Amino acid sequence: MVCKKCRNFGAVNEPRMNFRLNVIIACVVAAVFWLRPDVTAQEHFTRGIESISFVPKGQWITGVSVSYSQSNQDKYQFLVFENLSGDTYTFKVSPMLMYAFRDNLALGGRLGYQRQRTRLNSADVVLDSETEYNMDNLYSISHSYYGTCAFRQYLSLGNTTRFGLFNEVQLQLGGGQSKICSGAGDELTGTYERNFNLHVGLAPGLIVFLNNYSAIEVNVGVLGFNYNKVRSTTDQIYVAHRSNSSANFRINLFSITFGAAFYI
Repeated sequence: MVCKKCRNFGAVNEPRMNFRLNVIIACVVAAVFWLRPDVTAQEHFTRGIESISFVPKGQWITGVSVSYSQSNQDKYQFLVFENLSGDTYTFKVSPMLMYAFRDNLALGGRLGYQRQRTRLNSADVVLDSETEYNMDNLYSISHSYYGTCAFRQYLSLGNTTRFGLFNEVQLQLGGGQSKICSGAGDELTGTYERNFNLHVGLAPGLIVFLNNYSAIEVNVGVLGFNYNKVRSTTDQIYVAHRSNSSANFRINLFSITFGAAFYI
């Protein structure tokens, strides 16, 4: 049997023992967290990419891109087109001037001019044995001009300074005129147009140095926003307006540009 005094003593000291045990456990846990390494601190991460001076500061970059194409058809057949006769040509020139204000960073611009002419003497559109259309005496000519502000960042491929990549951001403003005529004699009709164009785009490319001062460049448009506004006058009587805008994130195979550049 346990006396009443002993029972009271155990009942009185049991909370004190639990309190002391909790204090000891808390001190041990605090010491463990204080002595162990800081898990929240992260080591400095590096990809191991060496940055070399591919295009040094103070270098002038100039160049030009020229393209010309011509096509002639005489009773040519293609899909639903038969007896296609006519000719067309396209000419485009774009000089460039940039300045490297820091290593591998350049700022500048380019000017551009494009002229296109299409002359269709005759063509038959045959959809089936009972559906056939004829087109003749169609003439179209247009020319456009634009100015572009460009910012470039260069990146070498490995440790070589012969092959490299560049990323170009473009802001382009331009405009132009075009004329379309069809028919002959009393049935002659035509439309004259004036247009304005705004383009913001991203054009990555590849550059290959032939020597210390000349290089070959190729770039392709990927990301861009376009806005186009056109005012047209038909037969010098009817006036119409139209505008359209578009944005894309895709490789445009029709925007691939080849050119020569000189690094002075």
